[in-house]
Amino acid sequence: MTMTLEDVRTLTGAIRAEIAKAIVGQEAMVDMLLVALLSEGHVLLEGPPGTAKTFLAQSFATTLGLDFGRIQFTPDLLPGDILGSNLFNFQTSQFTLTRGPIFCDLLLADEINRTPPKTQAALLEAMQERRVTLDGETHRLPDRFMVVATQNPIENQGVYPLPEAQLDRFLFKLLVPYPAEEEEARIVATYGKRSGPQRPADVGVTAVTNTAGIAEATAAVGEVTVAEDITRYVVRLIRATREHSELTVGASPRAAVLLAGAARARAALEGRSYVIPDDVKALAVPVLRHRLTLSPAAEIEGRDMEKLVAELVEATEAPR
Repeated sequence: MTMTLEDVRTLTGAIRAEIAKAIVGQEAMVDMLLVALLSEGHVLLEGPPGTAKTFLAQSFATTLGLDFGRIQFTPDLLPGDILGSNLFNFQTSQFTLTRGPIFCDLLLADEINRTPPKTQAALLEAMQERRVTLDGETHRLPDRFMVVATQNPIENQGVYPLPEAQLDRFLFKLLVPYPAEEEEARIVATYGKRSGPQRPADVGVTAVTNTAGIAEATAAVGEVTVAEDITRYVVRLIRATREHSELTVGASPRAAVLLAGAARARAALEGRSYVIPDDVKALAVPVLRHRLTLSPAAEIEGRDMEKLVAELVEATEAPR
């Protein structure tokens, strides 16, 4: 039976409730992960250590019933440690593919900015085309393949800025805040008496769907209508980033495509079969903040990227 938009809302509500068993607060982060999932995008989480970025990704994968893989990025990590390699088997006198951790449904790229750009680049083909090439042979990744990467703020020591080509592969860059006081008290009350590593299963998190269910939900989201005036609005907004005097690098056509797709997913989560300008406005900052580069003068003045994007949204005429 084909999934309807009402079925999608019911499913995402169940996912939220299940994740809430493990994650205190962060409702906005969960909503953005759901938008990324339904629009087949990747997510970059940035925040200080200890704010449950990794635990959130683990809980998200558990709830979705996805095959979860994790790579801890370090300065000495090599591309082969991510993708795998062909190793010679002396018993059979043949090369055998040893698959790396990237062969999974949801990959947690933990502290991705602690490895050099050469190793970061191993993810480019996988994130864009959902495949990897080893020794000239192409290997398909799962259709649901999704990367959730984490990074510490760029001011910390021992990190490498992500190249623009890598950043452009991420649908969203989300800033993970410290919890509010009441939320932090609940976190301590829940986990303060536990010892050892935190696991979603330990707090009762179980799968509420699977890859087939996610595929049906994604197909339902694909039926959401994006009117021509909304398309034109997205294009005007993206093109405005390339003409702004305080930006040296604007957003690419890929950003326009991803923004429209994410707006479609957000509309579905809201129970609508059509996109409205507010969907685009709500997603503009997380879609654009990591794709734009401030001019030297704007950096000296301490311009805030989020405020600049908000000003662009405000200045771009939206359809009525």
